[in-house]
Amino acid sequence: MASILVIGGTRFFGKKLVKRLIDHGDTVTVMTRTSLPPEFQGYVNHLQCDRTNFEDFKTTIGAKTFDIIYDNINYSPQEATQTIEVFAQSNPRYIFTSTLSVHDMDGRAKVENDFDPTTYPLIAGDSSQFDYGEGKRQAEAAYFQKAAFPVVAVRFPMVLGEDDYTQRLLFHIERIEQQKTIAFVNLDAEMGFIHSDEAADFLFWAGRETFTGPIHAASHGQISMQSLISLIEHKTTMQAMITNADDEKNLSPFAIPQSWYMNTDYAASLGFSFSTLDDWLPSLIEKLKNN
Repeated sequence: MASILVIGGTRFFGKKLVKRLIDHGDTVTVMTRTSLPPEFQGYVNHLQCDRTNFEDFKTTIGAKTFDIIYDNINYSPQEATQTIEVFAQSNPRYIFTSTLSVHDMDGRAKVENDFDPTTYPLIAGDSSQFDYGEGKRQAEAAYFQKAAFPVVAVRFPMVLGEDDYTQRLLFHIERIEQQKTIAFVNLDAEMGFIHSDEAADFLFWAGRETFTGPIHAASHGQISMQSLISLIEHKTTMQAMITNADDEKNLSPFAIPQSWYMNTDYAASLGFSFSTLDDWLPSLIEKLKNN
């Protein structure tokens, strides 16, 4: 069994990953800024630390070593560079949670090489200096240009689930039920998603494999914003009130100007079998509606 550190494993798919590691019998350490969830107490080791405080981070890790490290909360090249220094002696397999947002939104199915972190110009800075997508690009660049240990960047699209603290899908369900306006940029634009269970499954799988580099993980299929709204309308038996993007206060979190999704052929070629959106999206809408 492996010795594993999970940085940021107390909610959403990070929490589900920790449960899978515990069930597998691994020795799991969870590093958080706050206390552990009650259900983890007695099953994992806990390190309480603010990883953005470099001295605190170095002191907390000390001489500890791990076989696999999952990093779910890294948003800048500064955090990545500091992490490389802290774990230089550990030589772990490093699984960094990245994002579709490293890719430009141009209506094409994105493949891994559409963004190459090994040649991307690296700019020093913390998370306050970059938007979300650029922060993740810079973090990937730092890892792949500077780390001596093996790194995987798992690029997820928007992750959905009953436990989604961002409530992005729930936003649309509640708006339709409450007969409130939802603003979109392009209802024909298509998006890909992944369920939080599948995200946790993929991270678990990636930790046991030997490949390195960026990899895409998403459920098979895309859905247009019009089809998504129609699906919610069907589940709620109510009609959506749609307006255009000029209505910024009612803007959908899925209000994208062009289709935005990833090709997952590489992961499939390595042996991971993805679900399809139809396997879980209609039932998820039903569950959220009834909660």
